[in-house]
Amino acid sequence: MLKKIIFTEKAPAPIGPYNQAVLVGNTLYTSGQIAINPSTGELILDSIEAETKQVMENMKAVLEAAEMSFEDVVKTSIFIMNMNDFGAINSVYGSYFDEKTAPARETVQVACLPKNVNVEITMIAIK
Repeated sequence: MLKKIIFTEKAPAPIGPYNQAVLVGNTLYTSGQIAINPSTGELILDSIEAETKQVMENMKAVLEAAEMSFEDVVKTSIFIMNMNDFGAINSVYGSYFDEKTAPARETVQVACLPKNVNVEITMIAIK
């Protein structure tokens, strides 16, 4: 099976030896997204809600570059620095999905994330 590299300028460029996403057949594997504004390259850290919204907007751009949407997402992983932020992150995250068809998910607290952000999200989508 051939793999196709997915890239869009509407999401942050990779900051290491990886791609924004890889499409294999009809399955899309995304790299983790953090709250970098792709237009300015600046981190959005005003609030955990604003940070999560930027992460989700970045992920939306990657999904769209692969001709997919949040409806196609079957699995997400959320990595957070502080489990006390879970409610606020979950509220923003949940606004991007229909609760009846929301993907499977795990949320884990981690010791550190790239650029010392508070949240990173990755997804698997199938079309």
